[in-house]
Amino acid sequence: MSRPSPHHSAPDPESLRARIQRASAAAAESGTDALLISPGADLRYLLGVAGGSYERLTALVIPAGDAAPSLVLPKLERAAYGELPAEELGLDVVTWRDGEDPYQLVADLVRISAEPGRVAVSDVMTARHVLALRDAIPDAEQVLAGTVLRSLRMRKDAAEVDALRAAAEAIDRVHARVPDMLRAGRTEAEVAADLEAAIVEEGHTGAEFIIVGSGPNGASPHHEVSNRTIERGDVIVVDIGGPTAAGYYSDCTRTYAVGEPREPDVRSAYGVLQQAQEAAVAAVRPGVAAQDIDAAARQPIAEAGYGDQFIHRTGHGIGLDVHEEPFVMEGNELPLEPGVAFSVEPGIYHNGRWGARIEDIVVVTSDGVESLNKRPRDLLVVGE
Repeated sequence: MSRPSPHHSAPDPESLRARIQRASAAAAESGTDALLISPGADLRYLLGVAGGSYERLTALVIPAGDAAPSLVLPKLERAAYGELPAEELGLDVVTWRDGEDPYQLVADLVRISAEPGRVAVSDVMTARHVLALRDAIPDAEQVLAGTVLRSLRMRKDAAEVDALRAAAEAIDRVHARVPDMLRAGRTEAEVAADLEAAIVEEGHTGAEFIIVGSGPNGASPHHEVSNRTIERGDVIVVDIGGPTAAGYYSDCTRTYAVGEPREPDVRSAYGVLQQAQEAAVAAVRPGVAAQDIDAAARQPIAEAGYGDQFIHRTGHGIGLDVHEEPFVMEGNELPLEPGVAFSVEPGIYHNGRWGARIEDIVVVTSDGVESLNKRPRDLLVVGE
C-alpha cells in the first residue's frame, strides 16, 4: 500500500536562531570574520529553507560576534522567503534590484565592525559569486564555510535523528517491494522505473539516485541502470535513496539474486560481507575514530582473501546532503560523537562477474549505535 509524503514544517525559530548563534560562535573560534552562505543544504540548516541558486546573488551573511545576521537576496525572490520568521531569528533582510551591486552590499555588511581578514564562502557557491565577492572584499582571505559548519551539521539533534529515522523507514518500505520487481527478462531500466515511483509513493519527494546493478554490472559500485536484461542466476545490487519533505535523506543498499546464484562463490563471499557489515556497526560508539569503523569492516573481508575486492570507503555522513561529513575511511581520525549519522556499506566486487553491498544508516547514541534501517541483510533470493 502506498503512502503519501508526510508534511514536515521547518525547524522552529528558536532552534534556527540557536543554529545561527552557534555558527557565528564557530566562525569566531576559527578566526573567520563572516560566513557567506549561498542557497543549498547549509542555508536550509540555518534558515529552514534551501532557496535556489541562480545568476543573481543570494547570501546569508553571518558575522562573527554580536552583529546581526543578514539575508541578501534579489527583490524578485523576496516572496519565496515569505514564511521566513526573520524577526524571530533576529535577521535583517536586504533586497537588491537588477542594476545594483549585491556584492558591494555584502561587503558593506561584512565591514560593519571592522575590515575583515577572512571570510568563509559556501562550499557549493558558484564561481561567479565567489570571484565577484573576492573583488568586493579584496583584502580578505577566502576559505570554505564547510570547515566551520561541519562540526555543527555532523551532530544531529533529536528532531534531525527523527527525520533520518523517518527517511530510513520510507526506504525500507521500498526495499520490501523490490522482490516483486525483480525477475528474469526485465531490464534494469524497467526495474528502476518501478523503484522511482515507489520511492515517491513511500514518502520521499523524489529519487536522488537509483542503482540496479545486475550480474557483471553489480561489480561497478556506482553503476546506475542500463538496458541489460536480468537473467536467472544474476546477483543484483539495489542501492536507492532520496530526500523527504523535511529535507533529510535515505540511503540503503540490499543485494538480491534471481534464483540461485550461478557463480559458485557468491554464498561464501556474501557470508563474509555480512560479517564485515555487522562488525563495523558493532564497533560504533562515542569516542571511536571514523577510521576504526572502516578497519572493522575491512578486517573480515581481507582475512577471507577479498581485500582487493573492497574498493571504496566504508561510509559517508548523511543528513540534509546525501553525502556529507564524516567520511568513514582510513586516515580519518575524527572521534565519533552522539548524534553523528553515517552509512556503513562494505562491498565485495568481482570485476566482470558480480558484486554485493550491504548498507544501513546508523546514528551514534550516548552509549553505542542505532541502526535506522531494519530490512533483513541476508542475500534475498527472488523469483523462485
